[in-house]
Amino acid sequence: MTARILITGAAGGLGTLLRPRLAEGDRVLRLLDIAEIPAAGDGENVELVQASVTDMAAMEAAMSEVDAVVHLGGHSLEQPWAQILDVNINGTHVVLEAARRQGVKRVLLASSNHAVGYVQRADGNADDYLFPKPDTYYGVSKVAMEALGSLYSDRYGMDVIAIRIGSCFEKPKDARMLSTWLSPDDAARLVEACIAAPNPGFRVVWGVSDNTRRWFSLDEAYALGYESKDDAEAFASEVDAPDPESLAQKYVGGAWCGPYFDTAVKEAGQ
Repeated sequence: MTARILITGAAGGLGTLLRPRLAEGDRVLRLLDIAEIPAAGDGENVELVQASVTDMAAMEAAMSEVDAVVHLGGHSLEQPWAQILDVNINGTHVVLEAARRQGVKRVLLASSNHAVGYVQRADGNADDYLFPKPDTYYGVSKVAMEALGSLYSDRYGMDVIAIRIGSCFEKPKDARMLSTWLSPDDAARLVEACIAAPNPGFRVVWGVSDNTRRWFSLDEAYALGYESKDDAEAFASEVDAPDPESLAQKYVGGAWCGPYFDTAVKEAGQ
C-alpha cells in the first residue's frame, strides 16, 4: 500500500469526494489546496497544506516523503487565458518538476474529456489515445498537461498516468452524464489501480464508469487493473431524455463546444 499520497486541489469537488475513499490503513493523505481545507475528522490520517501549485518552493516541500501524487489542482472551469496558463499549465509543470526534484516517481494527472471536446462522438468506444481536439482554453490546458506528463515520463523515467475524467459527481446530473459519469467510488478504484500498477510508464486512460451508454474505451484502465462497479443507467429515470439535436449529442465536450464558452471572443470584447 502506498504510504503517503499528496493530493493537490484537495478542497475541490473531486478532491472532497476522494478524500474519504482513499483513506486506507496507515496511509497518510497530504491534502494541498490554495483554499482552506476542512480539518481532520475523527480518525483521519491527514496532513493539511495551504499552498498554490504554482509555488515551486512550497510544492517541493509538499513532495517530501511522498510516494505518489494525485494532481487535481487548477481551474476546473473555463477561464481567461492568463489564468489558465498560470494555474493549469504552469501549475502542472511545477507539480511534475517538484516531484522530479524530490524523487517522487508516480504522478496521476486529472486530465479531462475537454482535451478532446471537439471530437464528434459516435455510439461505441472512443479510444484512450484520441488525438487532442480541445474545446476551450481549459481543454488546451489538459492537452498541455498530458504532453508534460509524457515528457517527464520519457525523459526522467517517472510513471505518469493522465486520466481523462468524464463527469465525477455523486450521481449524473443530465442525460449526457449517463454516458460520461464516473462514480466517486469508481474514481477511487481507478486511482488505486493507477497507483498500484507496476511500471506503467506514461498512459492516457478514460475516467468513466462502465456505463451502459458510455462513449469511451476502458481498455487502458482495465489493463491497469481498474474494475468499475457502477453504471449511470441506475439514474436514467431521474434525468430528462437526451435531445438528439443538442451539442451534448454531437460532440464529446457537449455544451462546452457552444458559444457560451467562447472565452477568446469575450476577452476581445466582441
